[in-house]
Amino acid sequence: MTSEQVLIEKIKQLPPQRVAEVEDFVDFLRAREDDRHLAHAAAKTSEPSFAAVWDNDEDTAYDRI
Repeated sequence: MTSEQVLIEKIKQLPPQRVAEVEDFVDFLRAREDDRHLAHAAAKTSEPSFAAVWDNDEDTAYDRI
């Protein structure tokens, strides 16, 4: 039995109110994961914009830190 199947079986044994709580928690975890992916994508997208600021001769000392 896979971990997903074990989890489903455990959820099936819960009363309906607890199943609703599990669903809310899963939604929370998915939203948090989506937020992390969005923040990472935004950071990657902004890298070219900051390249001129980050990559300059005046700041080479900071590159060695």
